[in-house]
Amino acid sequence: MEASSTSGLQGDHPSRTICVLGMHRSGTSCLTGSLQEAGLQLGDCHTWNPFNLKGNRENQAFVDLHDAILEANGGSWDHPPANVQWSERHLAMGRELVAAHSHLPVMGFKDPRTLLVLEGWQQLEPKMEFVGIFRHPNAVAASLARRSKMKRKEALRLWYEYNKRLLNAFRRTPFPVLCFDASEQEFQQHLAGVIKTLELQPAEVGENFYDGDLKNFDHQSSGRLPLKVGYLYKRLKAICV
Repeated sequence: MEASSTSGLQGDHPSRTICVLGMHRSGTSCLTGSLQEAGLQLGDCHTWNPFNLKGNRENQAFVDLHDAILEANGGSWDHPPANVQWSERHLAMGRELVAAHSHLPVMGFKDPRTLLVLEGWQQLEPKMEFVGIFRHPNAVAASLARRSKMKRKEALRLWYEYNKRLLNAFRRTPFPVLCFDASEQEFQQHLAGVIKTLELQPAEVGENFYDGDLKNFDHQSSGRLPLKVGYLYKRLKAICV
């Protein structure tokens, strides 16, 4: 991936915009926080919540916009619409959000809902760069059961809907994709490669956003996967770095 220069700004846009893509409870916060340590600038983002003690690193303005778009299309984060259209008002709100961060040389944002509304962002920011992450369906289902009291069947359905969109986005324009099921050592090695690809700066020695103590579920969680869910997981494993 050829990254554009980080020097100078382009009118009401940051020089670069990097978006983290991934399903809820799939390591997106860990990846985003790690990229933030490497120089990705997130603006005003959440740095703590009860289910993520280091914060989900989400900018609430982006989350609110995505929720509004989903609601206007008859859906929500846990009931993804089959098709999503951005209204002119939503496009204007997106432009305003980007313009509000135009002073940042390398702007980043993360919200799992982005996968459900991605086409609008690609229309607004054709040069937007992406990095993705995924996690085993069983681990995601266990985490959603704890956080949202979500039943396993519903969680697996949701995992499929989000990660189907992740794979489709990769097929359109390939970008780095990490697997959160990797060991800490493997994850850090692959993360270092992604940081280099994105032309960010490695974090200072001793700084490490990854915290294994906060990773409460693994892919060994019990339960046989539906055929299409297991197949999609294998397809994602085949494209990850």
